Amino acid sequence: MNIFEALRESHERQRTYAKALIATSGDSPERVEAYKQLKAELQAHETAEERHFYIPLMEIDEGVDLSRHAIAEHHEMDEMMEELDETEMSSPAWLATAKKLSDKVHHHLEEEEHKFFQMAGKLLDDKQKTQLAGQYEKEYQAQLR
Repeated sequence: MNIFEALRESHERQRTYAKALIATSGDSPERVEAYKQLKAELQAHETAEERHFYIPLMEIDEGVDLSRHAIAEHHEMDEMMEELDETEMSSPAWLATAKKLSDKVHHHLEEEEHKFFQMAGKLLDDKQKTQLAGQYEKEYQAQLR
């Protein structure tokens, strides 16, 4: 498995959880569970991805801007999750923020898969892609605990 395949697995989970989240209503057990799943997935993925994909890319001049942009988007998602944590789950404001988060997640994943991965594919060699996948998976699993 290479780093792009490893990241795409998490991306699919994120899409599923984000869709499930905005399909919920009120302060329901379904909403609580959907948010818990999405938040855990995003946090584990962001940390592992930054450490084992974006930081290695930042060591290459051509990878700096792309990495900074992606990390900035991770930060925006973190801020939205903080906002959700501080808002009453049954309020309309909570759903509005959850929709913004879902939109940001989908935008970010599209951008990564259709723009960043192509650029990174040219900057990393096959050995690095495989090594980074192993490191990412290990970190990702550790973050989920």
